[in-house]
Parts: sequence; C-alpha cells; structure tokens
Amino acid sequence: MVEGDCQIQMGRFVSFLQELSCFVTRCYEVVVNVVHQLAVLYTSNKNAPKIIETSGVHFQAMYEHLGELLTVLITLDEIIDNHATLKDHWTMYKRLLKSVHHNPSKFGIQEDKLKPFEKLLLKLECQLLEGMIFQACIEQQFDSLNGGVSVSKNSTFAEEFAHTLRTAFANVEAKLGEPSEMDQRDKYVGICGLFVLHFQIFRTVDKKFYKSLLDVCKKVPAITLTANIIWFADNFLIQKIPAAAKLVDKKSIHSVKTQRENFLQQRAQSLTKDMQSYYVFVSSWMTKMESILSKEQRMTKFSEDLSNRCNVFIQGFLYAYSLSTIVKTTMNLYMSMQKPMTKTSVKALCRLVELLKAIEHMFYRRSMVVADSVTHITQHLQYQALHSISVAKKRVISDKKYSEQRLDVLSALVLAENTLNGPSTKQRRLIVSLALSVGTQMKTFKDEELIPLQLVLKKLDLISELTERVRAQCDCCFLYWHRAVFPIYLDDVYENAVDSARLHYMFSALRDCVPAMMHARHLESYEVLLECYDKEIMEVLNEHLLDKLCKEIEKDLRLSVHTHLKLDDRNPFRVGMKDLAHFFFLNPIRFFNRFIDIKAYVTHYLDKTFYNLTTVALHDWATYSEMRNLATQRYGLSMTEAHLPSQTLEQGLDVLEIMRNIHVFVSRYLYNLNNQIFIERTSNNKHLNTINIRHIANSIRTHGTGIMNTTVNFTYQFLRKKFYIFSQFMYDEHIKSRLIKDIRFFREVKDQNDHKYPFERADKFNRGIRKLGITPDGQSYLDQFRQLISQIGNAMGYVRMIRSGGLHCCSSAIRFVPDLEDIVNFEELVKEEGLSEETRKAARQLDSVLSDLTRNFAEGTEYFKMLVDVFAPEFRSPKNMHLRNFYIIVPPLTVNFVEHSISCKEKLNKKNKSGAAFTDDGFAMGVAYILKLLDQYQEFDSLHWFQSVREKYVKEIRAVAKQQNVQSTNQDEKLLQTMNLTHKRLEVCLQEFELLYFSLSSARIFFRADKTAAEENQEKKEKEEESGKASNGDLSNSTAAEPVVK
Repeated sequence: MVEGDCQIQMGRFVSFLQELSCFVTRCYEVVVNVVHQLAVLYTSNKNAPKIIETSGVHFQAMYEHLGELLTVLITLDEIIDNHATLKDHWTMYKRLLKSVHHNPSKFGIQEDKLKPFEKLLLKLECQLLEGMIFQACIEQQFDSLNGGVSVSKNSTFAEEFAHTLRTAFANVEAKLGEPSEMDQRDKYVGICGLFVLHFQIFRTVDKKFYKSLLDVCKKVPAITLTANIIWFADNFLIQKIPAAAKLVDKKSIHSVKTQRENFLQQRAQSLTKDMQSYYVFVSSWMTKMESILSKEQRMTKFSEDLSNRCNVFIQGFLYAYSLSTIVKTTMNLYMSMQKPMTKTSVKALCRLVELLKAIEHMFYRRSMVVADSVTHITQHLQYQALHSISVAKKRVISDKKYSEQRLDVLSALVLAENTLNGPSTKQRRLIVSLALSVGTQMKTFKDEELIPLQLVLKKLDLISELTERVRAQCDCCFLYWHRAVFPIYLDDVYENAVDSARLHYMFSALRDCVPAMMHARHLESYEVLLECYDKEIMEVLNEHLLDKLCKEIEKDLRLSVHTHLKLDDRNPFRVGMKDLAHFFFLNPIRFFNRFIDIKAYVTHYLDKTFYNLTTVALHDWATYSEMRNLATQRYGLSMTEAHLPSQTLEQGLDVLEIMRNIHVFVSRYLYNLNNQIFIERTSNNKHLNTINIRHIANSIRTHGTGIMNTTVNFTYQFLRKKFYIFSQFMYDEHIKSRLIKDIRFFREVKDQNDHKYPFERADKFNRGIRKLGITPDGQSYLDQFRQLISQIGNAMGYVRMIRSGGLHCCSSAIRFVPDLEDIVNFEELVKEEGLSEETRKAARQLDSVLSDLTRNFAEGTEYFKMLVDVFAPEFRSPKNMHLRNFYIIVPPLTVNFVEHSISCKEKLNKKNKSGAAFTDDGFAMGVAYILKLLDQYQEFDSLHWFQSVREKYVKEIRAVAKQQNVQSTNQDEKLLQTMNLTHKRLEVCLQEFELLYFSLSSARIFFRADKTAAEENQEKKEKEEESGKASNGDLSNSTAAEPVVK
C-alpha cells in the first residue's frame, strides 16, 4: 500500500464508524427499554398495579429477540477484535491528526473545527474500537434513578428471566448437532448473551446452568457469527463472568479447549466420508424435489401433496443449514487456530460448497413452482393452527367460571385466530406467538395438542421465509477470506475433468462475495475492490485451469499428429488417460459482467498459437492444418482457418525477391536446361533450395501477371551491367591480341586441319591465360569470364522460366473456360437482359479478364526475341568490333568449363561437398545468347570445334586401349591401373564435352540459330510488306462501301 493511503481510507471510513456508533447507541436504548417493560410485567412489588396476570405467562419470543440483539453486539465486538488492520490504520490516522494540529493551515482546516472532531474520534474509539460494545450494553444503569422501574431488586422478574433462559436452553440443547437443527446455534449465542446480562443485573449465578452452558462447547466447539468471524462460547463466558469461572474446576475448562482440537482432527478425518454421504442425501433430495414438483397436484389428495411438498422444502433447508455449518465452522476453525488444512480436506470442503449451491440452484430453478406451493402450504398450515386454536377456544368458552385471567386467555386466542386469518407476514406471526404465550396458560391446550401446534407454527415460520432463509444459508461470502483454497480446487477439477460442470457452482459461490464488497466504504469506489477481486480470481483460473488445459490440448494434438516419431508410451491402458473434452461441453460460466467460455478460450489460444507458429515456419502449415482438424474431431472445437500461407508453399523463393536481388540469384543458383529448374549452389542447411516452373506460376498467381514484364525489365538492367564487363574483358589488350593471333592461326591452318579448330590451341589458351595472374581463390581471368557468361545464361534461363510459369499460371486459370475458341460476350448478354449498371460493369470486367487470359495463353510473350532485339544492334555495331572475336574464345572457354564441371561432379562423392554441382547449363545458355547477339553462329560452326574435340579424345582412347592390350600380356599391374585411370578420365572428358554440345545445341534453338541476322531481317521485311498490302485492301474496301452506307 502506498504511504498515506491507509490514512485516506481511514478518513473515508470515519463517517461509517459514526453511523455504527448511532446504531449501537440505539441498541443500548432498546435493550434498556425491553428490560424495563419485562420488569414492569413481572413485578414482585405487591402494591404496583398489575397490567395482566403473568403467573403462567412466559414471553419466550421477547427473550429470543433480545438475545438476537445481544448477538449483533457480540458480533460487532468480534469483528473489530479480529480486524488488526483497522486498528493499525486508526493509530496512523490519530498520528496524522496530531501533525495536522501543529499546522492546520497547511491542510486547509480551521483550528476551531479540529477540537470537536478529535472529541468525536475519542468517543468512537472508546465506544467501538476497544471491544466493549457488548460490555457497555450490559453494564448500563437498568434501575431507574428517579424511583421509576426497579430491576435488580425484582425477584419475580429474576426468576422469570432465569426460567425462560432454562426453557430456551433446553429447547436449543436438544437440537444442537442434530440433523433437524435449524437456527439453534444462533439462539445459543443469544442465550449466552442473556445469561451474562442476567448475571450483570441480578448478580447471581446458577452454577449448574453455567456448567451446562459450558458443556455445550464440547458438542459445538465454535460458532460462526458471520463470514469468517468465529466465536468460542467458553472464552466468552469465562471472560464475562470471571466470578462463575472460579466456581468451575480448571480441568473441565481445559477439557473444552482439548475437545476443540480433537474436534478439528476428527472433522479432518470424517470430512471425505461426510461429503460422500451428503452427496447421496442432496442428490436424492434433488430427485425427490424434481419428482414432487413435476407431478400434477391431485384434488383428492391435495393436503397430502402439500404436506409432502412442505416436508421436501424443509428437508432442503435443513441440508443447506448442515452443509453451511460444516463448511464455515471447519474453515474458520482452521484459520482461527492457524492450523494447515490437508488437500483432501480442502477438496471435500469445496465439494460441500458445491452441494450448498446446488440446493440453492434447485430452489431457484423451480422458483415458480416453489412460490406457488408456498402460498398453498402456508394456508394449509394456518388452517391446521386455526383448527387447534378453535378446539382450545371452545374448551375455554365451555368453562362457565369467569375470571379476568380466563378472559385474557380467550382474548389472546381470538387475537391469534384473527391474526392467522390473513397473509403470513413476520409481524402477524410474531403477534400469534405472543398471543399464544398468554393463551396457553391455565391448561387450555392438552400436551398432545400443544406440541403439534408449536410444530405447525415453526413450519409456518420457515415456509413463510423459505426463499430468504435458503438464500441466507447458501450464501458463501465467507469464501472471500478463504480464497487460498481456490487454486487447489481448480487443480482438482482439472485432474477430474469428468465432473467439470461443478465449476458453475463454485463460481456461483465466489459471486456471493460481491454484494458484501459493494458496501465497502474505505475506498473511493467499491469498483476498485471488485476489480482487484475479479483480477485475482481470473489470474488463478487462468494459471490453474485454462492455461494448463490449453497446453495439454496442444500437447495432445501435437503428439497425435506426430505419431510417426518415436515418442513416449501413450497407451491409455498403461499410462492412463484424461478426457479433457468434458470442459468443452460446459456452458459459459457467469462471473461478474462476463461469461467465461472455456471452449472459446482454448479455441482462441490454439488459433493464435497455430497462426503464429505457421507464420514463423510456413512449411509446417499442413501439420497445423491437421492439428486443427483433429481439434474439431476430438474436442469439438470450431477452429478458424488461418489462410496461411497466402501463397502456396510450393512457391520457393518469391519472384519479387529474385527480381530485386537478381545479381545475387544468378551467382548463387545453377540452371538445369532440360528440367527447367534452378538449384542452389551451396547452403548452410542440410538441404538445397530449388525453384521450378510451379513455384514461379504460384508466385505469379499471388502477385498477378504484371510482375512478368517487370521481371524482364529488371533482367534487362542486370544484363546491361554484365555486358559492360563482358566488353571490357574482350577489349583487354592481352585477350584481344591472343584472340586475333588465334583467328589468324586458324585461317592459316584450316585447310590442313580439315577446317577443324585444333584442341591443343584452345588448351594452350586456357593454360596460358593463367600466366596473366590469378585471384586469391585460384581463379584465372578465363574462369571469371566463364562465370560471367554463366550468370548471363542464368538470367536468360530465369526469363525462360518466367514465361513458362506465366503460361502455366494462365492455363490453370483458364481451365474453367469451357471453349477457348468460342467465348461468349457477357456484357452483351447482360445488356439483353436489361440488368443493373453494376452488373454490366462486372460483366465488362469479366470479359476483359477472359480476353487477357486467352491472349496470354495463346501467344505468351517472346521475351528472348525482345532481349535479342534490344542488345543486338549495339553488339553488331562497328564501334564494338572487338566483340567480333568472341567466337574464337568459345573453344578455350568450353575447355575451361569442362575442367570446372568435372571437378564439381567429383566433389559430389566427397565428404566435404563445398563447390559440388551436377549441372550448370547457364554457361551453354550464355554462349548461345551472346553468339546470337553477335550473329556469329556461322563463324563458330566454321570452327567445327566439337568434332575436333571428339576426334582428339577418340584417338587418345584408342591409343590407350591399344597400350592396355600390350600391357596386359606383360602383366605389369601398376601400369595397367594407370592405363585404366587414364582411359576412364578420357571417357569422362569426352562425355562432358558431348553434354556441353547437346546443351549448347538445345540453347541455340531458343535463339533461332538456323537463321542469320540477314535472313531474319529479310523475313521481317516480307512480313511488313504483306501486312501493308492487307491494310491497303481494307482501306479501299471501306471507301467503296461508304456511299452505300449513306
């Protein structure tokens, strides 16, 4: 608590203490008044005027009510005595007042107002906070000073008082601890209060009676006055009448205290057993109640039915009283004696609380029928009482002897009759009770008549206030002080999910704490207190039930979905099984201004968890989808579809990502021409990413077809940068001079070499270029040039894949169109039908989408042609003459590529696979593209390079084979092994060259290698001429037709 808060709260509380003080003062006056009235009625002064003859009259009700009033004062004392915080805050408040006293202006208070306020506080403290409320009441001056009423010397009144106390006690003692006990405990507190009052007035002690009062403590060790306030009669009697305590031997006083501890031990042992028996009692009572109230009332046996209903109602109330007494006494005793409760006891007590609320709920559920029955039952009971009274009245009338006493009796009986003829209100019942106190003297009733009449009136009392009494007995506001049991209770509910429906009863009990809190005066608003309480209960519920339930359900779903993994044993016959589905059949639980829906809470938790985890690892979407379905099947949870991923997981890298980082993509991925797939070069993970047409198609479906043109645009920008580096390399003096030398050499020797470019020359170029220098990681200039061409080829491969992906996407979108040749015009159809403008707009939209799709599907854009056309003029222009030498560098490049390819493939079989690869068709693509740009297919073909390579390797393989035959006769094993390895290496090299040749031939098809630039231009011109003629023809037709139209 923040410093100063306690003083502020105490300040708010003073007004309440002032109200309490007024109430207590009023109680004092009432007690004096009642004692005076009774003293006047029962006077021992012979000269005093007699109001009525009271020799056989005992106003039992009067003493009971006086006892109730004294109980209220005792309760107030106990509450304040148990409230340590109140006393601490009061002390702090007084200290604050002292500091205000020294400097009133600082606090904005007038000094003259401080004194009266301090006096008031002093008065409140003396009256209320020193535990003297009851004591001050009984120590009042009961004898009138001015010679009015004499009380202490009135022996008749003293005898009457003592006689009534003994009678009341005899009635109470007989019922205490019995199943039919109703309110005897509360009356016992009142009797103790009256006994102390009697002692205080008359200063005499009936030792035997005192001992009897103490003996009750063995049967009833403690009584709950209200909520968590527990009262020990022995302490009270010893403290208030010390003189009498001395007369009783110490042993018996000590035995009472021992008995209290024994009682607690016995109670702890018998709680579970009691709970089980009450479970049976209450269940059978509920069944009986349901069956009796559901029956139609029979006119022939109406009174019998009413008696049955009356008995069932009373039985329900008695069960509620017993349960309430057990729970309150046990919990409060444990708390008061500061002894720990076992978990078993806590669970049993919580079960009893549930039973208590079940009884209340039963009355509430059938409240319409109960209300209806109560009216009839009260009438029936009134009839029985009237019948008994009329019999007695006849007896009095038949006796002809007149006396005033007889007249009093008759008047009392007539008054009782008249009062019973009417609604059974509290006032009327009180008058009947007082009238019968007078009317039962002079043996007007026989014993066998009087007992049934008293029983009927008791029933009438109970039935008339049935609803209020049931509500009071079933009120569980004491749980506010025992909130510590709630977590244990929730753990128990979680463990025994089968009867989870009992949660409703416990929350109903926790709600009972709210009305009391709404009277809180020490806070700015009681809402603050309610919020704290609400928050605390919800936190406990979340921690001990909801969150555990969520985690368990999630765990169960996970393990069920991952049964293919080797998990712990989940066989229910071996490890047991908890069916948590019961929680999801519960109706929402009402608490404060909300409903706690366990099913919705768990569903939301799973939805949130599955969604968040899917976003983190999109590839797990199928697992979570399966878990969602399982949650619906197994637990009946209606899960929300996450709609993740928004694109399919077949997407791989997104087109947008590749497009933005195309320079990274082409260097990190390798292209495979035949399967049209990209494979990651290296990865830190255990797997390599791949990208194929389906991924691209899905990506296009996500972003729309517009992304295709943008991607090609990005590729164009990328190629521009790469071609700039390409041009620089070709322009380099060392390279250019070597290439020119090679071209000259080839022209000189081509006739001798059958027009084939010699392999040795290309190999020499490849090796010779290493002399120009190598990079730190051992790469020559030619290696880097090869990589540049591979990257250019990869970019072209990506463009090809984009086009294929686009077609794939279009085809999957257009498959719903029945006939591509004959697509109806929806806009025209809508116009014909005369539909609204919105529909026409929608139809127009649909038409445009369909035409786009068919056009894209039928044609597809020739991206390769575009990329050739855009660069070719520049490549072929005279200012870039140095690029014309490219065709002669292709042979050394292929040699370099084959060496690289073989080393990559060899690494596949090694443990350290860094740099391993099985495909790199980007090189072939790049070479084919650049040759097309330079229009050098013919020049390259004139080298007959691949034939030259083939001849060279075949020749070497034959030579090795010949040597092997020779060596096999000599049987030199080492040499043979060397020969075999050489043979194998030559075959691998030849195979690699063949593969490169096939890839290059395939790649050339994309760029229409069958035609030279000149032939293509010729074809283009012819097409333009044809289209021009066609358009002229159209024009002449239209002009000829014009007059006709006019």
